[in-house]
Amino acid sequence: MAEFDVDLFVIGGGSGGVRAARIAAGYGARVMIAEEYRMGGTCVIRGCVPKKLFVIGSHVHHEIEDAAGFGWTIPSATFNWPTLVANKDKEIARLEGIYTSNAEKAGAQIVKARAVIEDAHSIGLANGQTVTAKYILIATGGAPNHGPAIPGIEHVISSNEAFHLPELPKRIVIQGGGYIALEFAGIFAGFGSDVTVIYRGDNILRGFDEDVRVHLRAEMEKAGITILTGCTVKAIDKHGKDFSTHLSNGSSIASDKVMFAIGRHPNIRGLGLEKVGVALNPHNGGIAVDGWSKTSVPNIYAIGDVTHRYNLTPVAIREGHAFADTVFGKRPVQVDHATIPTAVFSQPEVGTVGLTEAEARAQFSHVDIYKADFRPIKATMSGRDTRILMKLVVDASSDRVLGCHIVGDTAAEIIQAVAIAVRMKATKADFDATFALHPTAAEELVTMRTPTARYVREAAE
Repeated sequence: MAEFDVDLFVIGGGSGGVRAARIAAGYGARVMIAEEYRMGGTCVIRGCVPKKLFVIGSHVHHEIEDAAGFGWTIPSATFNWPTLVANKDKEIARLEGIYTSNAEKAGAQIVKARAVIEDAHSIGLANGQTVTAKYILIATGGAPNHGPAIPGIEHVISSNEAFHLPELPKRIVIQGGGYIALEFAGIFAGFGSDVTVIYRGDNILRGFDEDVRVHLRAEMEKAGITILTGCTVKAIDKHGKDFSTHLSNGSSIASDKVMFAIGRHPNIRGLGLEKVGVALNPHNGGIAVDGWSKTSVPNIYAIGDVTHRYNLTPVAIREGHAFADTVFGKRPVQVDHATIPTAVFSQPEVGTVGLTEAEARAQFSHVDIYKADFRPIKATMSGRDTRILMKLVVDASSDRVLGCHIVGDTAAEIIQAVAIAVRMKATKADFDATFALHPTAAEELVTMRTPTARYVREAAE
């Protein structure tokens, strides 16, 4: 008789947990997954995928406007928000089915119930069942964080609720300056809402390259989005169906909806971590793990957003795969978290990989910057007032390209390919030797020959 009911018990049926379960089962492990909500996790159900569908839908308005410059006369178009939401729901349900079937086909058993760790090898399910496992993997992701309680906080929605609004708000206030806030600002503005973004910092996209931050803000403001920085929401009053949002600078804004997107916290509440002795990271509040995703309890591991390391779906997937290879494939794999490409599906889009200019100048003594700011070819005919930013950060001593930053249409698609070169430690000479593909925006990356700025850090005496 087996010592444990299963070899691996995964708590959380998101992208990372499902990948770990599938790979572990492929190695012959007996695997069980517990998911209390819907298979697919945040990314599939109420994150990356539905967001990208909404982004695509919100672009259509611009496409219709731009068509006139290319000779098209298009009758007045109408938009129906409930139709968008319903069609999105159908696609998400389809993807959820795929996630479920792929896990089951791999040999994993799925339990639709909340799971709580009772001891190092036991998990209690909400249905009353107790399961023992040789290894436990926590992959419960993250959840929206509204921050400190303020008067009227009960009226605030998060990105979770934004996907299911019964109607499109005519006016919306969004607090936050990161990925989610800016992406939804573009979505709602694209569908015709009046959008105001509130952010406590001096500029949006904290942590991104400074030129990216400045360029994106200018483009969003040209599109009619109001961005107020250096202030926060202090209180929200409800008046019938309307809201008054009171800011720390003394002003107030009227709207139909108020959304907070100020960050996410690890989804660890009620998992039984304290009981079993799983330590938390004091710096970020996530589950503390080592380079192998192992927690302070030797047979319990954690991956993805619940560790609060790099909250990106592809990172969770890579960590889940590496865990299964290491523990069940007997092929030790550590995830290299360096040079992770990322995208903000704002409007315009942001794609970035590697070091920012500030990071490079802090780490390297000689840094060259190559930058292009230009009007895309489509805008020359459509008449739209928009510009693309492309920037390369180079170690002038070795000629290695340290970072690439793009703001403009299809930035994410471009940066995915550039990330390969940056990870392979390609040099600026390699970029220069690559033939340009004309006419494209991306050709600027291989045609910029003269540095726009050069920095030399003097050695300390």
